[in-house]
Amino acid sequence: MRAAIRKLGNSSGVIIPKSMLTEIGITAGDPVDLSLEDGRIAITPVKRRPREGWAEAFPEIGELGEEDLAWLEFGNQGDDELEW
Repeated sequence: MRAAIRKLGNSSGVIIPKSMLTEIGITAGDPVDLSLEDGRIAITPVKRRPREGWAEAFPEIGELGEEDLAWLEFGNQGDDELEW
């Protein structure tokens, strides 16, 4: 696949197709490491710790009212499309 380098302010960038991002397990906004390897630019996903961010989320959940907690039980994307 060929892509053009695009000007982004004082930097430049390349649009990466969603299918490629999915294949390496990242989405837009995820942190990555950039490195040069044998004259090539390598993009590697930053490995996250499995429970990263949980400690910061607990106080927020504790402040939710009872009516707000109901959404936590139904957090799976695509559930609304399931037929029972």
